[in-house]
Amino acid sequence: MPRPILAESNIHPAIREKIATHEQGIVREVQAAVAKHAVVVVGMGLNPFPKKARKALDAAGVAHHYLEYGNYFSNWRQRNALKLWTGWPTLPMVFVKGVLVGGADDLIKLIDNGELTKLLA
Repeated sequence: MPRPILAESNIHPAIREKIATHEQGIVREVQAAVAKHAVVVVGMGLNPFPKKARKALDAAGVAHHYLEYGNYFSNWRQRNALKLWTGWPTLPMVFVKGVLVGGADDLIKLIDNGELTKLLA
């Protein structure tokens, strides 16, 4: 699944380090959580969809780890780094056994069709 990403050769050497390190603390934090927990939900305050995902997991009896970064009024640069890293444009970002499965509606489909149980097995 290739997606267009600007080639390093098209980035001036003077700014490559800035790009490589931009908001990487949040990316490393999410990577660590994804490595440690079977199910991770990354969300933000005031957004109803992370809550929807967590509620669906709770109803299905699936333990999960939740990370929250700001809200509509704060931390957007940090969240943007996650979007650049994953390519996923919205929150929540739901990871199952290290695999990004999408957002709340995508997760609910996996729960409803039984695929989440298979992924966790």
